[in-house]
Amino acid sequence: MEIDLIKIFLPAVLAFGVGITLTPFLSNLLYKSKAWKKKSGKTLFNGQKAEIFNSLHKEREVNTPRMGGLVIWISAAVTIIGIWIISVIFPEDLLVKLDFLSRSQTWIPLSTLVLGGAVGFFDDLLEVRAGGGGLSLRYRLSVVGVLGILAGWWFYEKLEITTLGLPAVMGGGLEIGWLIVPLFSLVAIAIYSGGIIDGLDGLAGGVFAAIFSSYAIMAFYLGQINLAAFCTMLVGAICAFLWFNIPPARFYMSETGTMALTLTLTVVAFLSDSLGGGYGVSVLPIIAFPLFATSASAILQIFSKKFFNRKIFKIAPLHHHFEAIGWPAYKVVMRFWIISAMFAIVGTILAVVGL
Repeated sequence: MEIDLIKIFLPAVLAFGVGITLTPFLSNLLYKSKAWKKKSGKTLFNGQKAEIFNSLHKEREVNTPRMGGLVIWISAAVTIIGIWIISVIFPEDLLVKLDFLSRSQTWIPLSTLVLGGAVGFFDDLLEVRAGGGGLSLRYRLSVVGVLGILAGWWFYEKLEITTLGLPAVMGGGLEIGWLIVPLFSLVAIAIYSGGIIDGLDGLAGGVFAAIFSSYAIMAFYLGQINLAAFCTMLVGAICAFLWFNIPPARFYMSETGTMALTLTLTVVAFLSDSLGGGYGVSVLPIIAFPLFATSASAILQIFSKKFFNRKIFKIAPLHHHFEAIGWPAYKVVMRFWIISAMFAIVGTILAVVGL
């Protein structure tokens, strides 16, 4: 038990340390490269200017670098690979036990973390170039969908996962066979769409930290120690990013962070599902409620404006609505943190007791 607890919590501290050490160098590079949007303001889906949003955020969109999410996935990758290398070079019993890089639990989430971060980084590069814009939303959703299909195929073909874990009151496991592949892709797209929560200083970091903390507890309860260590490592890396992202933000997470974290969250949810004897996917809408609520608010706003020619919210997504009605940005962020923590706790409880 003692070694398991060390194995779970040590990566969080190490990833935080790596991130804190890396950030000054990365930050200086981003500022020297002027890695921010060259044109402030946003436009709506119909091509009109987003007047309310621009009045709130127009000046913040320039002169503050994007790509801050590099801190998260690079420090996490350095931590897990670094521990593995040390355990290989010095194969002492303790060091070998601390290694949590495993094919069954952490290879896939590590791969999606790095791959998603790399794709997001490419999009950010396009976004910050002179006169340029990033990849279109349709293209980004297509990329996430394809990556989701590939990961879902791995679960179906290699891990032989064909069942969703459901609590006993819902009939137990649900056998869906090959449909696990498209389901994985749909879940990945749904979570990724919630990445628009990265809209206020410190908001996304606090929300993702609560979500991955919940899955760390769940994985530990299921005996998936390596996966639990991976999740706490991400929390440590996110905290390192958050240290520099709280108001006023030194940089923004942007696509390289949100795509990496949302894709990885999908993998973690499925790993902690029937494979581990848990309900990782069933409780995902609860644990990640702020992501789904944020995405839903934007979808409902577009739907209502298109078909009823009226707005539900003063501005979407939801966190900007609260800003628009007068809440200070820091109050919105901290209240979202509280809500995230509460939903993460409720989701964890439900996963553990199997209700």
